[in-house]
Amino acid sequence: MHHAPSWYADTAHPAPTRPMLVGDTAADVCIVGAGYTGLVTAIELAQRGLSVVVLEAAKVGWGASGRNGGQIVTGYNKSIAEIEQLVGKADARRLWDMSEEAKQMLADLVEQHQIDCDLKWGYLLAALKPRHITALAEHQAELEGLGYGQSRLVGQAEMREMVATKAYLGGLYDAGSGQLHPLNYALGLARAAESLGVRIHEDSRVVRVETGDQPFATTATGKVSARYLVLAGNAYLGGLAGAASSRIMPAGTYIIGTAPMDPARAEALIPNGIAVADINFALNYYRRSPDHRFLFGGGVSYSGFDAPGLKQSLRRTMLQYFPQLADLGIDYLWGGHVAITMNRLPHLGRLSPTTYFAHGYSGHGVALTAMASRVIAEAIGTQAERFDIFARIPHRPFPGGQALRMPALVLAMTWYRLRDLL
Repeated sequence: MHHAPSWYADTAHPAPTRPMLVGDTAADVCIVGAGYTGLVTAIELAQRGLSVVVLEAAKVGWGASGRNGGQIVTGYNKSIAEIEQLVGKADARRLWDMSEEAKQMLADLVEQHQIDCDLKWGYLLAALKPRHITALAEHQAELEGLGYGQSRLVGQAEMREMVATKAYLGGLYDAGSGQLHPLNYALGLARAAESLGVRIHEDSRVVRVETGDQPFATTATGKVSARYLVLAGNAYLGGLAGAASSRIMPAGTYIIGTAPMDPARAEALIPNGIAVADINFALNYYRRSPDHRFLFGGGVSYSGFDAPGLKQSLRRTMLQYFPQLADLGIDYLWGGHVAITMNRLPHLGRLSPTTYFAHGYSGHGVALTAMASRVIAEAIGTQAERFDIFARIPHRPFPGGQALRMPALVLAMTWYRLRDLL
C-alpha cells in the first residue's frame, strides 16, 4: 500500500521499502503504528537499551502523521484554565510544562537526527470577528501568566502587512509555534529509529492483540511477542484499543494545494513565510510551500465520509480570504483522519500493566506526540509519574455508542459552523 496521493507524498524524500512481518519474533516492546507516536516511542525506548519492533498496517507515516497540516502549535486544544478545572492547578501546570518540552523534543529530534523536513518557527492566529479579538487577548494573557514570552498581539494594520488579506481584525503572533513537512518528519523519525536498532515492518496490519501478562500482536503473516505493547494507531487503530476506542472519534480534515506561483507572488501572500490559522471552531489554516504553492486546509468532517465537491468548496473558502488567487488552478486535494476526544485533550492510559496507548491529540499532535512518547517510555522504564498525570485527565466516551455517535457529532458540528458564520 502506497501513501495517499498528496503534495507531501510527491515531495517526500526517498525511503526504503520495509519488509512485511513474516513468522514469529520477539522484542522487549512491540509498537502498533508507525506514525509520530509509535516512532518517537521507539526512539525513546531504544535509547534506553530496549529492543523494539514496530508494526505498521501500511507505510511509515501513512495516516495522520503523513497528511496533517504540518502546524506545530503551542499548548493544547484547551486553555490551561480549562485544564485546571479537570485536573487541578498543579497537574495543569505540569501539563503546560510538558507541552513546552514537547516542542523542544521535536526541535531536538530534527537537529540530532538531521531530519530534512522544512522546520520553520513562527505562527499567526487570526481573528475574524470581535469575539476572536477578546479570545486572543485572554489567551495571550494566560501565556504571559505561565511565563511564556514568545507571543504578542497584532493589530489590524500589522496583520495586513503579515498576510495579504483584509479579512482579519487582528491576531496573535507566536514565535514558539511553527510548521514542517509532516511526511518527511515521519520518514526521518523512522530512519532515526532504525539507526538505533528498531525493526519496522510495513504492510503488517495487526489483527489481534493480547494485553495480559505475556502480550503479543498478530498479523495475517506473523506474531510479535513482547514484555510490553504500545498501541499508537490513533484514528486508524480500529477496535484494538478496546474500551479506550470509545473515547476517540475520527475527524476528517482536508487540504488543497494550488499550482506553483512566481516566487515573488507567493512571498507577497505571507512575506515572512509563517503558518497561519483562524480561530473559528471549524478553523481554516494555511501556509506557503517551499515550491511556491499555497496550501490551504479546513473542511472538517465528522461524518466518516468525504463530502462531495471538497476541492471546489475549499477553493471557494480560500478565495474568500485571498481573491487574488482566483486565476490559480488546484493541483492537489488530500485528507485523512485525526482522532479527537470529547474534551479535546490527549488520551493516554493503560489497558493492562503491560499495554499502553496514546491517541486523541485533537489537532495538536505534531508536537504533543513527542511528549506522549517520552512519558510512555518513562513508564515502561518504571518512572510513571509524568505518564500518570496525562492518564488522570478524565475522558468520557462519545454519546450514542457506535451507531449514533457520528450523527450526534455531525449535528453538534452543524451548530458550531452556524455560530462561526454568525
